[in-house]
Amino acid sequence: MDKIKRQKLEAKGWQVGDVSDFLELSPEENAFIELKLALSRQLKELRKAQNFSQETVAKKIQSSQSRVAKMEACDDTVSIDLMIKTMLSLGATNQDIAQAIANSK
Repeated sequence: MDKIKRQKLEAKGWQVGDVSDFLELSPEENAFIELKLALSRQLKELRKAQNFSQETVAKKIQSSQSRVAKMEACDDTVSIDLMIKTMLSLGATNQDIAQAIANSK
């Protein structure tokens, strides 16, 4: 949001913030969410780079297509360890995973 728009909103009594402010997330909670989002994006990119369907990945990890879709959508029922294990099964290296983590905000 640009500075002028923010000033106009605040002048009219509005509070301006981001999602973390609205949800009252701690810095640690926010960092965890950003980390999980970065891993899910990397997982999807890795799958697409190999021209795999979600169903192909699911068979590879002995899971369901819907579970792979949930990983890529960063569903809260998916654990980070499952995402990392899936990335490793698709050939990701420790460095690839570290890079995804480093790219999280």
